[in-house]
Amino acid sequence: MPSTKFKPVQEQFSYLQKGAAEIIREDELKAKLEKSVKEQKPLRVYLGVDPTAPDIHLGHTVVLRKLKQFQDMGHTAVFLIGDFSAMIGDPTGQSETRPPLAREQVDANAKTYLEQVFKILDKKKTEVRYNSEWLGKLSSSDIVQLCGKYRLARMLEREDFRSRLEKNLPISVHELLYPLLTAYDAVALKSDVELGATEQKFNLLVHRDIQREYGLPGEVVLTMPILVGLDGERKMSKSLGNYIGITEAPDQMFGKLMSISDKLMWSYYELLTDFTSPVIVRLQEEVNMGVLHPMDAKMQLAHTIVAGFHGEEAAKEAADEFRLVYRDRKAPTDLPEMKLAWGTRPLFAILTETQLATSRSEAERLIKQGAVEVNGQVEKDVKRTIVLNPGDLLALRVGKKRFLRVVGV
Repeated sequence: MPSTKFKPVQEQFSYLQKGAAEIIREDELKAKLEKSVKEQKPLRVYLGVDPTAPDIHLGHTVVLRKLKQFQDMGHTAVFLIGDFSAMIGDPTGQSETRPPLAREQVDANAKTYLEQVFKILDKKKTEVRYNSEWLGKLSSSDIVQLCGKYRLARMLEREDFRSRLEKNLPISVHELLYPLLTAYDAVALKSDVELGATEQKFNLLVHRDIQREYGLPGEVVLTMPILVGLDGERKMSKSLGNYIGITEAPDQMFGKLMSISDKLMWSYYELLTDFTSPVIVRLQEEVNMGVLHPMDAKMQLAHTIVAGFHGEEAAKEAADEFRLVYRDRKAPTDLPEMKLAWGTRPLFAILTETQLATSRSEAERLIKQGAVEVNGQVEKDVKRTIVLNPGDLLALRVGKKRFLRVVGV
């Protein structure tokens, strides 16, 4: 095997350290990398994911990208589908016991999840495993033996459990088993490194301890920050509506990325691109000095991310469309249409009828604010009436993002 397979340890470490919240422990990771280079043997690095939902958003990709970076450095990327553990449910961040998922739902989610994961990972170089392979085969005596390797007092130090105990809220026994059973994943996989989000730190440390209980060296734990969503405050989440799905259309993804704040843009650069830290720092300095406009820096970010999922051509088209609509304030090329019966109506009535406004009062407020354009002209007269004849086309714009072509019928 050629000696050039692995890059020098310090170069690998600097690359892998980028964006990481915590490495437990750094000296151990360096030692494992040194041994890997010396023996020309790749590290086994894994990420375990419970397929509790079918779709992936950019928040999920932060830790996936870190796994891809290990893969790029020549190490073995193991993507673990927690098909068994998903039916138990991770208690992390939960204020109450969650109902278990059905096997059929888990399997369906896992299939969709994998299809999306390989938009980031190299499918040919990824080892895909399912923890039902070993967890489904544990006997009752195996589980009792596993439980004997960890103390209840330490388990109850966990914030989720401690908070529920203080509030006299129930904790089911199977929830206590979750970190132990997933720790057995690390034993079965004989992993050198495990990746996860910062909120998973407790589980990951249990995994590391349990590995040692089974006579293994103990994996290194690398945690990644939680990606803040489009609102700039809370973590990206589908339930909060502040997310960007990786299967969204290129123009939709581009537009959402352009909506983030200038401040948030830099953490997106750090966590969602392959730009090195020195390059990101230089971009920040150029923006601060006025050499580079924040809008241009953000467009570069959006282009890079969209191209990663949809290709260069799609990213270019999305950027061109954004410039057309938002910079040049022109209507998009593929304007959505709605048919309305011909006749004469107040402008506010057309806005409510087309659902561009939820009520007459909102429609009148938008008109007064100059947020409504009709055929490219700003309308501020709340008494304005529109004559719509059969076949007439009416281009409406409300705010920066809502467009509609009305067709008279």
